[in-house]
Amino acid sequence: MAEKRKTYLVIVDKITECYLAGNLNPGERLPSERELASQFNVSRTTIREALRAMELNGLIEIRQGGGSYVIVTDVQSRKEEIITAVKTENPLVYEMLELRRALEVESAFLAAKRATSADLEKLRTTLNNMAMSKQNPELWLKADFDFHIGIAEATHNSIFIELIHTLRGHMENTIKATQNHRFKDLSRYADTMEEHKEIYLAIATGNANRAKELMERHITNIREELVESMVFDIGN
Repeated sequence: MAEKRKTYLVIVDKITECYLAGNLNPGERLPSERELASQFNVSRTTIREALRAMELNGLIEIRQGGGSYVIVTDVQSRKEEIITAVKTENPLVYEMLELRRALEVESAFLAAKRATSADLEKLRTTLNNMAMSKQNPELWLKADFDFHIGIAEATHNSIFIELIHTLRGHMENTIKATQNHRFKDLSRYADTMEEHKEIYLAIATGNANRAKELMERHITNIREELVESMVFDIGN
């Protein structure tokens, strides 16, 4: 399945690549909403969402009735500034995401090769628990954590299993922090559920490379959403 990402964020990337990567100078005007919508084959509503996100990120200025104007063109520098802010605000969360990528990506790969029917049944149970607890953050947190624990246990690697249990407290705090960011938008529940289902299906069908790819994408999505949330916090 294709990676799920909000359309307006894709358009932010496209506008940035087309117009802010040296093609326009600070103070110059972007094409109109109508022109951008036609260029990227999306609705004007999506263009407005993308421009608003860029304004909150400090990349452009939207003038009432007067169009959108470039503020900065050094986008990579701005991105690094935001990532640094995330690290400063939540250093343990950020470090745990780095550790989770190293540990859980390989766990997903091995689980797809080694999971028993009992392991798969446990993972199915955690998915069902997640689906039934989206209105209860604490139960969702437990089900989410149990899913990741279940993948580590499905590797049948005693060191991986011991390590992830040792890190339980830090992992729960990390999941809780990222959950708070992700679920400010209720539609993210469905996206997150789908990410977990896809990981499970790759493991259940023995597709180790796919499981590895999906787990890395899952951790990357969380990191990007933390940065995105920081962008909106800075804007507000």
